[in-house]
Amino acid sequence: MGDQSAGYSLLAVECRMAGIQVILITSGSESEGERMAFQQRRAILRGIFVFTVTAVLCSTAMAEKLKVHYDKSLDFSKFKTYGWAPHGAVAHPMLALDAVGAVEDELNARGLHKVAENPDLLIAFYGAVDSEVSMTSNNPIYNATGGIPPFDPSMTSPGDSLYWDGYYGNSTVVVYPGQLIIDLIDTKTKKLAWRAFAAEAISPNNPDKLMSEVNGTITKMFKEYPVKK
Repeated sequence: MGDQSAGYSLLAVECRMAGIQVILITSGSESEGERMAFQQRRAILRGIFVFTVTAVLCSTAMAEKLKVHYDKSLDFSKFKTYGWAPHGAVAHPMLALDAVGAVEDELNARGLHKVAENPDLLIAFYGAVDSEVSMTSNNPIYNATGGIPPFDPSMTSPGDSLYWDGYYGNSTVVVYPGQLIIDLIDTKTKKLAWRAFAAEAISPNNPDKLMSEVNGTITKMFKEYPVKK
């Protein structure tokens, strides 16, 4: 028979790592059946440990899926006014209305104010709750890049240049459920000045909770706007 104390020590360590407190009481001798039972218990606890670690990692990864990029060569304090880019019908009008109010509150708190004509910044807002939304990239408000840059937070460029420097006309952009993108476009250059991208777990069947989740995400996004409250 091998050293059973080493085996029990390993099991105890795995239990502690899985967040399980156990007390092992052993006798001086051990039958074949008891050894098999011990191996089965250890396999189960290893499975619990793997599941626990996986759940924590997945939760952490989801929480980190928020990216903000902006043109660091711009003086954002020069932007004094904003307006909304035209948009069509939305699937969740009450949610959209509440989100619009949350964005306006963030910009107003930073000294900007909304105007009906000739704003310094245009806001383009994209999101999906129940199913993915696809659209053509061609949009004149993004004229400097030929269209809407891809909704891909992993795309970056060296230095201070924005990752969306390029030509993106005549293509398709897709918004997947749980994603929220807010673009601020410099109306003088027709170029994206600031983009916030979030992909988070949402509660589509609970309108109140969903509204709270969206508002919380918008708050986190604007914490990385260059002009502070």
